[in-house]
Amino acid sequence: MAGYEHVRVAIVGSGFAGLGAAARLRREGITDFVVLERGDGVGGTWRDNTYPGCACDVPSHLYSFSFAPNPEWPRTFSGQEHIRAYLEHVTDRFGIRPHLRPRTEAELMSWDGDALRWTIETSRGGYTADVVVSATGALSDPRTPDVPGLGTFPGPVFHTARWDHGAELDGKRVAVIGTGASAIQIVPELQRRAAHVTLFQRTPPWVLPRTDRAVTGPERLLHRALPLTARARRGFLWGIRELQVQAFTRHPEQLGLVEAVARRHLARSIRDPELRAVLTPNYRIGCKRILLSNTYYPALAQPNVDVVAAGLSEVRGATPVAADGTGAEVDAIVFGTGFHVTDMPIAERVIGADGRTLAEAWKGGMRSLRGASATGFPNWMTIVGPNTGLGNSSMILMIESQLNYLADFLRQLDTLGGRTALDARPAAVDAWNERVQQRMRRTVWNTGGCTSWYFDASGRNTTVWPGTTTEFRRATRRVDLAEYEVLRGPVTPARPGSVSRVVSQSVSQSEEGV
Repeated sequence: MAGYEHVRVAIVGSGFAGLGAAARLRREGITDFVVLERGDGVGGTWRDNTYPGCACDVPSHLYSFSFAPNPEWPRTFSGQEHIRAYLEHVTDRFGIRPHLRPRTEAELMSWDGDALRWTIETSRGGYTADVVVSATGALSDPRTPDVPGLGTFPGPVFHTARWDHGAELDGKRVAVIGTGASAIQIVPELQRRAAHVTLFQRTPPWVLPRTDRAVTGPERLLHRALPLTARARRGFLWGIRELQVQAFTRHPEQLGLVEAVARRHLARSIRDPELRAVLTPNYRIGCKRILLSNTYYPALAQPNVDVVAAGLSEVRGATPVAADGTGAEVDAIVFGTGFHVTDMPIAERVIGADGRTLAEAWKGGMRSLRGASATGFPNWMTIVGPNTGLGNSSMILMIESQLNYLADFLRQLDTLGGRTALDARPAAVDAWNERVQQRMRRTVWNTGGCTSWYFDASGRNTTVWPGTTTEFRRATRRVDLAEYEVLRGPVTPARPGSVSRVVSQSVSQSEEGV
């Protein structure tokens, strides 16, 4: 198209998934690609989340790429600024910066069935691409509930992922809505700064001690001098979590010992029996994401913190009111209410082969083949797609598996030659999702007695992978062409727009990985 820059691959997003995809392309010898980023720079969720106390709940040596180890992590659980610095380092180390297009938001992506390519409209011009890699991530668009009366609140209101650093909170009364991973990091920080904190808790989380410490100078020196030691450290951290998976996915009854550790952690921190009862979950540990903190419970025990054991229902002027009628006049409201996970916002901007958006195709719930390909959206790959999340380990492991799948996808296109596209066959998508959901039935996420953000509006768990990372890596090590319909452009002069469809052999019924 005139005026449109054509690239072989367009990557949307520059967080861990997007930078990982870019680095993998470079390692495969592919340089004809761009990384479209709506923000000012790289980092994704680690660029956007700058709230006080922001850190990761996965050990740093595991929360980094295996092909880009970082011997300089300052702590076993490093903070946001160190994780973002690591991503900047990856960007430079793998020569990604020339491919980066900051402040370029992908506004509309449409499949061109005649040209067998994607047309991409952005906030700064247009592109066409043979393949689009969606790497926007699950934690990119914050979810703020539609609370009656919220617009009448006279003070600052913001989400943790869009922290208002201009808001004066020192010595103020602050309401925190939610008790997820962000909230347990924010509450201790606010407790020290604010005059009073009111925490609106719909459901108490399970909280385990956080074994965080500084990584010593000798340790860092050893990892620099002998990279094998860093790989061994990462392998140990991975192996421990891999051994734990069976309890989450097959034998939730075995999680009782972990619950006992969490209960002891709560009892040691909270002496008040009434507050302890309010903070004690009534569902199986692991049903919601297990949180790690040594400071959350002690902060809640301080006299300038109140816990309201009900979710926010409405706002009356300066008073947020809980579902049980409890209200508290405050000066600011902070939402720690998570993200759009099961209704990926970018899906509304993607138009497939039949003219439907990806959001319309996923109206009954997100579905894909091996977490990557969706029927009717040829040459579209999602990194961190449906059912690729983890409840107890590092998402980087899943991302790297999907990068293997992406690399083989591109190799297959090269092998097929000519103007070619691959479209996931409906039977393959159905078979994959049926096996995933069948395995999901016995997991703690489905049987643990809680309601979590893992589930979509139809009650399906479309977020978590119900197996080990080893199983997923095995399932995504190569692209099975039997699971795809091969679309070819004409190799000889033909009527405009004619595209041949090469129907592959019957869908592979391999249970590989599931």
